[in-house]
Amino acid sequence: MHRALCALAAAATMLVAACATTGADPANSDPTAPGPAQSLRVEVLATMPHDEQLFTQGLEIADRVLYEGTGGVGESVLRATELRPGPRPGRTLSQAELPEPLFGEGITVAGDRVWQLTWKSGIAIERERDTLAERRRMRYDGEGWGLCHDGSRLVHSDGSDRLTFRDPATFAPTGSVRVRRDGQPVTELNELECVGGAVWANVWQTDRIVRIDPGSGTVTGVVDAAGLLEPSQRADAGVLNGIAAVPGTDQFLVTGKNWPSLFRVRFVPAG
Repeated sequence: MHRALCALAAAATMLVAACATTGADPANSDPTAPGPAQSLRVEVLATMPHDEQLFTQGLEIADRVLYEGTGGVGESVLRATELRPGPRPGRTLSQAELPEPLFGEGITVAGDRVWQLTWKSGIAIERERDTLAERRRMRYDGEGWGLCHDGSRLVHSDGSDRLTFRDPATFAPTGSVRVRRDGQPVTELNELECVGGAVWANVWQTDRIVRIDPGSGTVTGVVDAAGLLEPSQRADAGVLNGIAAVPGTDQFLVTGKNWPSLFRVRFVPAG
């Protein structure tokens, strides 16, 4: 899992270059194709440093900037960090703290705004993308877990088997879908990533990431992401949580709560 520093620098350079382009469809040319869920595994391309103090709740890349939201009452932050080559993390561009009693959850970039969920407060915070300054707060029913933007609408998970679609300007609900795999509900859908016509979701307290057709709610792929951390790293690390598509590629960054590393990966067919 560990590579020489020169390999890390070259891999990170490829990542920053990839973020300058757009348009690839990760992992499958037709993510909404019917049939049994495709079994996928993680192919690790590079290992990059990650701040172990971050209790990661949301992760997203936009214009060579990594946005990361974290949780904890009195400890939740939203941070924007530059993506840069080399084994050292990029500098922090901006950061916003959430006051008590708010507990930060999923985040997503929508145009010149960043939306940030809270867990049980029923508050979504809209922020200026450049500065992360708070712009306004909107109320919603239920819990906030994951959030992503598919280009025209927000997709919100609440820990159940339901994905709720929301207007990116008003945060008002516009519809919903129930998530099913082989006819059975899939619950505890956590951090989300919208890309290539699919919604990717971490399944809470597991090493699985599922690919969902947002039109039908069908799970079309299941990623086994176990084994990313070395055994010696597991004791101080939390669960897998954090998935960000690398624009213009078939690659993702994945991490977890209080993990020491970000992994640049592809999701490839298992076996």
